[in-house]
Amino acid sequence: TSVIYMKLIKITTNKFDVNIDLAYTKTSNFTGKKIYKNANCYIHRDAIDNLNKAIFIALKIGYKIKILDAFRPSEAQKTLWKECPNPNFITPPRKGSPHSRGIAIDLTLEHNNKILDMGTDFDHFSEKSFHGNTEINMSAQKNRMLLLGIMTTAGWDFYKNEWWHYQLYNSKKWPVLSDKVEKTRIMN
Repeated sequence: TSVIYMKLIKITTNKFDVNIDLAYTKTSNFTGKKIYKNANCYIHRDAIDNLNKAIFIALKIGYKIKILDAFRPSEAQKTLWKECPNPNFITPPRKGSPHSRGIAIDLTLEHNNKILDMGTDFDHFSEKSFHGNTEINMSAQKNRMLLLGIMTTAGWDFYKNEWWHYQLYNSKKWPVLSDKVEKTRIMN
């Protein structure tokens, strides 16, 4: 069984057929700093069915989901906001990010262990990251539509400014969660 810390379920590659490469466990993210001390990947139990559906759909058509971020403790959200206080891309901590509620996931697709071209990198904070952007190459536009189709078919809502971000509908109905309270040990 999955490890449950209150409302969160740990996502591991031996329990879920995904690849995990959490961007904030490395310095190669937009902040240039390690935000998470540990590469623990969690998602709210209410999002597990949607995640499993997305994994199934992707695999059925020859793709694999690569998770770049999932549950993001409120402490991490404050750090990201300090680095980039732009509400078009980072939710102000006072509002409560869907990531800090455990019901959002940042991801991309892989085919034959190769990441698909999505036109921009993850966390590229410009209009080129918007869904439906036509300034990126046609192949990347198709890849984004493929990801969008998989995720929306699996019941996820999307954020129009970030091709990589999906969340459950009505995200504010879930409470903001802290690393300390949930004991996820992401931050330390």
